Amino acid sequence: MPHTSPPAPDAPPRLLVSDHVAGRVSLLDLPDGTERAEVNHRHLAEHAGLLALPGGLVACVDDRAGELLVLDPYGPDDGRPLVRRRIPVAVPAEHLAADPDGRRIAVTTGHGRNEGAWTGLLTAVDLDAPDGAVAVRVRGRTGEPGVTVLGGASPLVVVRHREPGELLVHRHRELMRSAPSCPPAVPVRRIALPDDDGHGDAHDPLTGRLFAAAGSGVHRIRRDGDGLTPEAPLPWYADGRSGGRGYYLRLDPVRRMLWSCVRGGPGDPGQWPDWSNDAWWHHLDTGETGRLDLGHGLVFRLAVTARHIAFTRVHPDGDELILLTAPPAAGSRPEVGARLPLPAMSGAPRRGGTPWDGVQRRAVAASPGGGLVAVSRGGHGEVHVFDADKAALISTLTVPTPLDDGGHLTLVTPGNGAHADPVGR
Repeated sequence: MPHTSPPAPDAPPRLLVSDHVAGRVSLLDLPDGTERAEVNHRHLAEHAGLLALPGGLVACVDDRAGELLVLDPYGPDDGRPLVRRRIPVAVPAEHLAADPDGRRIAVTTGHGRNEGAWTGLLTAVDLDAPDGAVAVRVRGRTGEPGVTVLGGASPLVVVRHREPGELLVHRHRELMRSAPSCPPAVPVRRIALPDDDGHGDAHDPLTGRLFAAAGSGVHRIRRDGDGLTPEAPLPWYADGRSGGRGYYLRLDPVRRMLWSCVRGGPGDPGQWPDWSNDAWWHHLDTGETGRLDLGHGLVFRLAVTARHIAFTRVHPDGDELILLTAPPAAGSRPEVGARLPLPAMSGAPRRGGTPWDGVQRRAVAASPGGGLVAVSRGGHGEVHVFDADKAALISTLTVPTPLDDGGHLTLVTPGNGAHADPVGR
């Protein structure tokens, strides 16, 4: 990609606020909320999320235009546009990932607003091809696949499927040589997974391992040269707490940990207020694993700060931001540091209905290089900014659109190292 000067070390934290329903992206200074840039008519793929790239850049997919966008959150400081690159990709985007260098990207397609998956398209992107960014589309299995992109001399695109569960391994360079018109992509290797309910992916660039969450545990695959070796899965059981499974998996590059939220309780979505939720964590270097009770209700995505892990919990009795202290020392164990109330949402999920259909939700964001946490208030056009180190609300920001469905947030700070987690969040 063309050279860009890195942001000044003293530049303020920036928050990208995507209202994917209204089609607007705002770039705000934190904590005061000064708007530095806006982009209209952009409907970002909320499920695929936003992906941190080296150099302080952020990638995402415009699900209506069918474009991969490379955003430059500190570009407006030097007169550059917020949207730095636009590359055509297949949509609806389901998952998004990059190799550790941030050059090679893969985008999978899923349901979107359809009753079932229908495209089965995989897009491979080379941002630094000799003649400029190049994107290639190939056809694979339909479904809701996850994806990781492993680096090395021959980067690999690993697509995780379910029903039946398997990992399909492609060489990125071979995908880039594919013919036009979306030809079928033949994987160089298939690795069977014992579950048909995979949901959640992570990749540790330091060791080359990839991780896939499923009902039976977190499945691990280690890269050895050009080969992949399955390892024993990590169990959800820990600290005497059993039951449930995680539907989200995230790498914490600060403490080199994996995090998830293990959900248990009744299978009926209408009984979501009775779901149990445990923070599940695993130290990648020590092998220690644990679970920590978060409370009942809806807990899903999480955010990583320099010294905390942030979860939001939605419940009819009141919503809250939960901050876990995550000391960096080996052998230390996370603890609940604070539970901070969140203002109610007028369109919040209700008992008896599902917590995701036709209701408001919350997005949460943080930077591994700082202590701020941002939480959206779906339907109200508000974002609450907290100082995790002080366990205090420091500002409430308003945007001109309602943030229906909760929107999507990404918080960036100069040199925060967020690209060490190369999966879209």
